[in-house]
Amino acid sequence: MSAPVAPPAALALAGIVKHFDGVPALRGASLEVAPGTVHGLIGQNGAGKSTLIKILAGIHAADAGTVSVHGALQPHGVAPSGIAFIHQERLLPPTSTVAEALALGNEPAFGPRAAGALRPLDTRRLKRHAREALHAHFGIDLAPDRLIGELSVAGQQIVQITRALIGSPRILVFDEPTAALVSREVDRLLSTIDTLRARGLTILYVSHYLNEIAQICDTVSVLRDGVDVAHVDARATPTEALVEAMIGAPVATHTPASSRTPGDIALSARDLTAPGRFEDVSFDVRRGEVVGITGLLGSGGKPLLRALFGLERGVAGIVGIAGRTVRLRRPLDAVRNGIAFVPEDRRTHGVATALSVRENTMLASLARVSRFGLLARRRETGVVARLVAALTIRTHSAETPVRHLSGGNQQKVAVAKWLSRASSLYLLDEPTVGVDVGAKAEIYRLLDGLVRDGAGVLLFSSDLIELLGVADRVLVMKRGRIVRELVARETDTQTVLAWATGARETIAPHERNAA
Repeated sequence: MSAPVAPPAALALAGIVKHFDGVPALRGASLEVAPGTVHGLIGQNGAGKSTLIKILAGIHAADAGTVSVHGALQPHGVAPSGIAFIHQERLLPPTSTVAEALALGNEPAFGPRAAGALRPLDTRRLKRHAREALHAHFGIDLAPDRLIGELSVAGQQIVQITRALIGSPRILVFDEPTAALVSREVDRLLSTIDTLRARGLTILYVSHYLNEIAQICDTVSVLRDGVDVAHVDARATPTEALVEAMIGAPVATHTPASSRTPGDIALSARDLTAPGRFEDVSFDVRRGEVVGITGLLGSGGKPLLRALFGLERGVAGIVGIAGRTVRLRRPLDAVRNGIAFVPEDRRTHGVATALSVRENTMLASLARVSRFGLLARRRETGVVARLVAALTIRTHSAETPVRHLSGGNQQKVAVAKWLSRASSLYLLDEPTVGVDVGAKAEIYRLLDGLVRDGAGVLLFSSDLIELLGVADRVLVMKRGRIVRELVARETDTQTVLAWATGARETIAPHERNAA
């Protein structure tokens, strides 16, 4: 008797390759999802998860590779039927009612359907269908007349999932579904996913949070640098092994920052809260030290930096600069209080492309090279020349318009603009993204010089190896809160990522005295 033939994978992606402007986002990534299972997909930011999901959804066409659903090969750039996507962003009209959002595009109406004919909406049937769907899939009674914009994040998520289930999909793809949820809401969503699996649905679950992966998934695939590097049992594999697979580096591969002696407090933040972005954040930055912030996408670190430069609205809490309480309602307030900010998207927000390298470099520090409103051109030329050389900015001359520079060199000019200013506190958001290895070393050397001259630096970075190499302390954020402060030279990338992903949520007994 021949052995039974195993059913084909519910979902199979094989050898997926995708380039954007010649840069590889996926380099032959593959995964297989067994029918009726929850399959996790993890990887650091930039590993290729989002690109893979967009190819599956038909948003992008793969350059090479195949997509199969239940054994049937799918054409490139076409969303397969029978798959529903639950995105991190709740793509529902906030001014629609719950009933309208659930029936969007398939609203019940009176009378027979006729081409081009307008039919009155059957609102009674619309509401009845909404109640029945919500009760069938979630066992809840949610008023069908409520506006989507009035619901909590969890309520909107329920409506979005219910809308997907109304179409009777065989496969559900959850793309970072818990990024904006609080713990209680996360537990409810995971319980729902468990119920859906019990009904026989196949689920691909994309998440940064490794505690969720271990709790809900049967199998997990790990992406790193655009290729799959591991496919393992989600419950039997230690989180440390998953973290190492994501990073691709052994424990403690960073170079500890050189010894520094912090001085007085340059920045004091107490109970900073911005609804939906971060909550009850308190910390200090001292002169002569680099404090790193890190966390997953949506953890709150980036809006926190923006808030400290007066770029976020609705921020509550107390900010102190050099012992004085200040209000940072706009960037001018921050600059006047000795704060400098290098944003992540420097080509859009960091440089004026029509101005020259010289003009951009001195844009934030004209007062340092002028007297009585007149530029001291010789002093200005010297400052610009030193920074151009230090950052290896490749330009024909200091008078070259920045728009003629490559993207990486434009980013270097944005960094130089703020390094030229004698600020007491520097806020840097991913300062080395898009620059070459040599320029990274120069930027960090210049930062070390700044703190040794008495400045304080608050640095957000998703590159954990570099962050641990340059920072003295690291604040780890998760879901808008600081969950752990670590001494950089006494920790490693695995520990940082474990706190950021929720793989670690408690302090071991031997750590309590040091916490």
